[in-house]
Amino acid sequence: MTPDDLVLTPLGLRFRGRRYPCSIGKGGLSACKHEGDGATPVGVHRIVGLMYRPDRMARPTSWAVPITPRDLWSDDSNCEVYNQLVSKPYSGSHESLRRADPLYDLILITDWNWPYAVPNRGSCIFLHQWRRPHYPTEGCIAFRRDHLRRIARGISYGSRLIIRG
Repeated sequence: MTPDDLVLTPLGLRFRGRRYPCSIGKGGLSACKHEGDGATPVGVHRIVGLMYRPDRMARPTSWAVPITPRDLWSDDSNCEVYNQLVSKPYSGSHESLRRADPLYDLILITDWNWPYAVPNRGSCIFLHQWRRPHYPTEGCIAFRRDHLRRIARGISYGSRLIIRG
């Protein structure tokens, strides 16, 4: 492990010598993740993207990409673009990345089941803002807003997220 690794522990996420309280999926940790189980997948995942709401915050790093009103994430395992960033109009099942609430104002995108998605293995695991302290997610990892921003400013493309079961 390196100091640039994000390591999920029972006490929070460790990154660059600090520990950040976080929430995980309501289904706990799973080595057998599948779509809709609410679990956070065990394994070593890479950070492959960083997106932010430019109408709500400044660009956190040079490689961050703005979230536009047309941005969606496909969670339709029957579509060829399953677990991919797609744009409106899109008729398959999806999540809007430009939400009314602040959950996706800043998202780190992992390579879980990406770029070649296996149907029903589960769509993307994001690192995003939590609804409230320790409120479980649908499988993502969630943080306090200021902690997420600090992580985003210090992370590099390709950094590892290590989740042990």
